[in-house]
Amino acid sequence: MNIFLTGGAGYIGSAAAETLLRAGHQVTVYDSLVTGHRAAVPQGARFVQADLADGQALRQALSSEPFDAVMHFAAFIEAGESMQNPGKYFHNNLALALDLIEACVRAGVQRFVLSSTAAVYASSEEPLSEESPLGPANVYGQTKLMVEQALDWYRRIHGLHYAALRYFNAAGALPGRGEAHQPESHLIPLVLQVALGQRPEVKIFGTDYPTPDGTCIRDYIHIGDLIDAHLLALEALAEHDRLVYNLGNGAGYSVRQVIETARRVTGHPIPAVEAPRRPGDPPRLVASSARIRQELGWQPEIPELERIIASAWEWHRSHPRGYA
Repeated sequence: MNIFLTGGAGYIGSAAAETLLRAGHQVTVYDSLVTGHRAAVPQGARFVQADLADGQALRQALSSEPFDAVMHFAAFIEAGESMQNPGKYFHNNLALALDLIEACVRAGVQRFVLSSTAAVYASSEEPLSEESPLGPANVYGQTKLMVEQALDWYRRIHGLHYAALRYFNAAGALPGRGEAHQPESHLIPLVLQVALGQRPEVKIFGTDYPTPDGTCIRDYIHIGDLIDAHLLALEALAEHDRLVYNLGNGAGYSVRQVIETARRVTGHPIPAVEAPRRPGDPPRLVASSARIRQELGWQPEIPELERIIASAWEWHRSHPRGYA
C-alpha cells in the first residue's frame, strides 16, 4: 500500500514508518519538525516538511499521488500542558485533524488510522474495555475523543473507513529508534535520564491517590507491539469500516514500581522526590486488549515492564542526546 503518514519524524510515527517500509509499503512522511527530528525519518520514506496548518501544502502532498491510507500521528501529547494551554491542543489536535480528514476525503483516500489514547476513558479500578465509560480527565484526551467522533460521522457520510487505536503508555525502543522529546515529560525516559546523570532526581507527582502505594497506575506497551497493532488494523480496514481497539498489556504499574524496576535494570539508585499532584492525571488507567487479541490475533511480544525499560535503557545509553 501507499501510506501518507503524519508525524513520521516523532517517536511513534517514525517507528511506524520504518515498520511499514520493511513490510514493503510505500511511505510519505508529512511532518513540521516542530517536535519531531529529521534524523528519525527512516531512509526510503519520501519526506515532506510542512505543517498541517498549511492547507495548500497538505492538499498538494495528498494529491501528488494516489494514497491508500492515512496514518495520523501528528498531535501534541502532554496531558499536563493541555490543562494549562487548552487552546493549543484544541487547535492542533482537533481543528487540524479535521482539516486532514476533510483533505483525505477530497483526495479520495479511503482508510484512516488514528493514533488515539486511553485518556478518552474515565479512570477505573477495573481494566478498561472499549465499552468502558468515556470521560477524559484532561483536554488532550478530550481532543482525541472528539476526533474519533468526527471520524465516525465521516464514515457515515462519506464512507471513510477508520481505525482508532486507544493505547496506553507507549514505551521502550527499537534498535536505533527511541524517545527523544524536548522537553521530556514521560516517566520512563525521565527516570533513565537520572540514571545517565542528566538530571539529579525524578519527581513523583502525587502520593495520595487511591492506589496501593498512593501513586498513579498506568499500563505500558512496547513501541514495537504498538506499531504491529496499527498495521493489523490498517489491513483490517479493507473489510471493516470502523475499528476501535484498546492496546495495552492488561497489567498496571505504579509510578513507584516503574522507578524501582528502572533501578534494577540500570543498577542506579535513581533518587526520587515527592511533589504535588498535576492537573489532569487520572489515578488509574489499565487496558483490556481482549477485543483486538480475539478479532485480529494481536499479541504483545514484549509485555514485561522490565524488558520494556531495558530496551529504552539501551537506546538512551547509546543516544544520550537523542537524535542530535
